Amino acid sequence: MTSFDASPQLNVWRALLALAVVFVMLASTGWTALRRQPVTSYSAPLPASLSAWEHGRIGGHRLPDPRSAPAALARFFASLSEVQRVSLAHRFPLAVGNMNGAPVELRYRANRLALGEAREVERQRMRDERLTPAGQHQAGRRMNRFGALLNPDRQLLAFDPSGSGRAAEVFGDLREAERVSVVVPGVDTDLLTFQRTYRRWSAPVGMARSLYAAEHTAAPSTRTAVIAWADYTAPSGLGMEAAMATRAEDGAVRLDSLLRALPGESHVSLFCHSYGSVVCGLAAPALPGRVTDIAVAGSPGMRAETVSELRTRARVWAMRDADDWIRDVPYLEVGGLGHGADPVSPAFGARVLSAREADGHGGYFVPGTDSLRNFAEIGVGAYRAVDCAHGSGVCRAGLSDAAASRRA
Repeated sequence: MTSFDASPQLNVWRALLALAVVFVMLASTGWTALRRQPVTSYSAPLPASLSAWEHGRIGGHRLPDPRSAPAALARFFASLSEVQRVSLAHRFPLAVGNMNGAPVELRYRANRLALGEAREVERQRMRDERLTPAGQHQAGRRMNRFGALLNPDRQLLAFDPSGSGRAAEVFGDLREAERVSVVVPGVDTDLLTFQRTYRRWSAPVGMARSLYAAEHTAAPSTRTAVIAWADYTAPSGLGMEAAMATRAEDGAVRLDSLLRALPGESHVSLFCHSYGSVVCGLAAPALPGRVTDIAVAGSPGMRAETVSELRTRARVWAMRDADDWIRDVPYLEVGGLGHGADPVSPAFGARVLSAREADGHGGYFVPGTDSLRNFAEIGVGAYRAVDCAHGSGVCRAGLSDAAASRRA
């Protein structure tokens, strides 16, 4: 009997051991298809731009604190003439380009300027003999990436070349959109993996482009915009960072700031993949009311045991492909390690969607899959059109189709 009296403590130790073993196993088998090499980039240009802003003036007046609430910064920019706004974008491109509250078109303009400057820095670094050949090669890759992002049709809502880098790109007209979708990616997301040629639907740009096209197919008359939001520092590969919430906590704050700065009154849906669902779970309690839906795919957990613990008014959806290796992650949280309950389990209480034909962990946004079509229907508010897991209609229970009147 004594051995059974100690079973709760024994179970905790077994859980910790299992968690450690599985994370080590996944590190060698598939948490990420890419292991990043250290980036030897130039030092912190965004903080330098923000510091210059803090000492700047316009029309004889000091500029506001760049950390002010988005609404306060929006009022400041609205008080300026067009010439003054453009002047600030040219003087402080990185600060303006990453400033939640600045007009979106001005941010696009500022980030194009910042991209041009960053590309030139990398061009110089390619020839810097103080760098190793690997460092010069990395500089060349970054220069090419920045060049691709400079294409006239790209709309960069955020860009930070510091370290491994961060970015956010908009597809569609953000100011005129009736419904906005935000794609929140997981581990190994940086400027070099922001878009890919091979397995392109597993990168943020590919995910967002695919979702934008699918939403147009689902509701052609609905004005939509999709944001590929890689504007947080994601964990690099599988390790303790990926098993803990530190990166996600910072990401949740940044995500909330983005959402509060979005123009207009559009409804917003979050589509959170892998570790991105940890970010969305931590952001959930403070999300603005315009966020109507949180949908997670391939989730290791949302830092909650049930939907009610997320303390959000948004509908919570979840899906997982049958071949997704993430199912082998221990769904628990002990001492800060692990991310809580399985979002597709009945006990969690999410609306569980079909993910038929999704291609494993990175294939939820592949065209032609149930997973992408379900995401698109949620994005346009066509809730009665989603397919639930196991062929049931449970996930649609109690929902009306917000897009029905527009699609009739």
